[in-house]
Amino acid sequence: MSKILFVMTGADHWTLADGTQHPTGFWAEEAVAPYEAFKAAGHEIVVATPGGVVPTVDKGSLAAEVNGGQENADRIAGVLASAPELQAPVRLDEVDLDDYAAVFYPGGHGPMEDLAVDADSGRLLTRALESGKPLGVVCHAPAALLAATGADGSNAFAGRRVAAFTNAEETQAGLADKARWLLQDRLIEAGVQVEAAEPWAPHVIVDGNLVTGQNPASSAPLAAELLKKLG
Repeated sequence: MSKILFVMTGADHWTLADGTQHPTGFWAEEAVAPYEAFKAAGHEIVVATPGGVVPTVDKGSLAAEVNGGQENADRIAGVLASAPELQAPVRLDEVDLDDYAAVFYPGGHGPMEDLAVDADSGRLLTRALESGKPLGVVCHAPAALLAATGADGSNAFAGRRVAAFTNAEETQAGLADKARWLLQDRLIEAGVQVEAAEPWAPHVIVDGNLVTGQNPASSAPLAAELLKKLG
């Protein structure tokens, strides 16, 4: 049994270009699918958030239409409600990477608000990448990579191949024209190689110890890749 660190957003909103706050948090499936996979494989999970706040689920991610029906939506909500790790997160600034065998970042729009500019998260990501430990990041969570800067000021993930939520998906979700910035654009500006696939289809990229997924549908296959690396 290994300990896996879930680094999750502490934000409950995403500030749009006009200054309004779009209610959000983490995306349910992106936390639940890996959570269930890792627990089923016998691993222990520890959740960390900025300030140790209890993470907020994006209410939209509990809707029947994004979960293949009401039955599965209820099941996912039940997992979240019964997961003790989510109710007692540790403070991100107190995390010691040496205590964990792998690190995983679920998405949702929340990371666009806080983890994208969180220096503690940025340092953890840089160390995790350099350590060779399995590092999984899915959907909007690659926003956190933007805070991972090296001593020379360049992005620690520059040159790495990643999957992340695309401009096309943000447009189809109806938020692209309201956003201050788009994830795909900002990652490319930082020197990260974003490899986009069809909108909403599962798409996972493995680049060394870094495993990234494009969207919610990619979270379960991403977890499977991380489990392979944990052996």
